[in-house]
Amino acid sequence: MRKGIDVKHINPFLQASISVVESAAQMKLAVGKPMIHNFEFKEMTYTIQVGVTGAMRGQVVLAMPMEQAKEIASKMMYGMPVNELDEMACSALSELSNMIMGNTATVFSTQGILIDITPPMAVLGSNIKIKSDIEGLKVPLLYEGKEYIGLHICVFEDDQ
Repeated sequence: MRKGIDVKHINPFLQASISVVESAAQMKLAVGKPMIHNFEFKEMTYTIQVGVTGAMRGQVVLAMPMEQAKEIASKMMYGMPVNELDEMACSALSELSNMIMGNTATVFSTQGILIDITPPMAVLGSNIKIKSDIEGLKVPLLYEGKEYIGLHICVFEDDQ
């Protein structure tokens, strides 16, 4: 298995995630303890996967339990009730991932590290297992002391 991201490169992902969620969903997140994660989601989970290319390569996955995904989508849509993850709610969550990863790319560019992102791909289900040959790092993003978003960073620095 390929070694994952260097710890010194985690902050752009965190800065962008916290800033975008606060702006788009009016939620002030805190950062939980990072850990190596095996990408298994037993409960009903909404995951959004975005590819990273350029100076870094791999995938970033935002994972949210179903109820948190509905709440975040509702907040993004100015409080409109979200009882199910319909097309509009899923579109809002995909846009959230685009904004987070776009801002991450901007932060990296100020450091002279150029990355690009792929369009997001969402998966909803339980007992999801995502396999990668790159070591994955999970950073829990907490809201009011509860994990709301799992930020899974599965990228490596491309030395070529």
